[in-house]
Amino acid sequence: MTIDLHLHRFRGASGSDLTTTVWEIGEGRRAVSSAMLGGGIGPVAWVVNAQVPGDYARMDPVAHLREMADDLGLVGRGVGMLTAAAVSRTVTSADGGVTASATVGLRVPTWAAAPVTSVDPELTPVVPAPMTPGTINITVDLPVALTDAALVNAVMTVTEAKTQALIEAGYAATGTASDAVVVVVPVDGTQEVFAGPRSVWGGAMARAVHAAVLAGAHDYARRLRDGGL
Repeated sequence: MTIDLHLHRFRGASGSDLTTTVWEIGEGRRAVSSAMLGGGIGPVAWVVNAQVPGDYARMDPVAHLREMADDLGLVGRGVGMLTAAAVSRTVTSADGGVTASATVGLRVPTWAAAPVTSVDPELTPVVPAPMTPGTINITVDLPVALTDAALVNAVMTVTEAKTQALIEAGYAATGTASDAVVVVVPVDGTQEVFAGPRSVWGGAMARAVHAAVLAGAHDYARRLRDGGL
């Protein structure tokens, strides 16, 4: 099945140029996602990854994403993610029939198991670049059906591959505190029961995600160094 991927560019309230990526999937697909809109496991007709300003302050992100979907003319159940990272810099990688797309923003990279006494970096002024974008959003498309358990396993595999890429890129972090994942699979067909990194499809997924996040992390570091964020 072919997924129609396209970008929508618009100017935000602050005058900044913002981009939204839309995957128009159609019927016959389902997804597992950690996103605020359309999260969990269920049918999916579209996926949106919407860029917002670095000083985004709306407290109703689900309603905001629904407004965006309506404005884009999207119908049916979908998944919506927000990020301050440059969506126009989305990196896509493919491996063995699996496609992974990632937007990588690393303003506040963090370890998952930080001490309880640690100050939340999201609430702490960042010096010298307080408006550099954060959040890593990953969208994966698999050509095979997965059981519910394998879908959950797929999220684990995506996260492990993301973390490996960040460490290899020189970041002492497992990600950021606001990362989101969506894995899209067909509804029909024999369901694969394994999606770990040593399974056929999990391995392809891990390599695709790793390549996309690694390239995105290097691109982010280069633009931060050159003042291009």
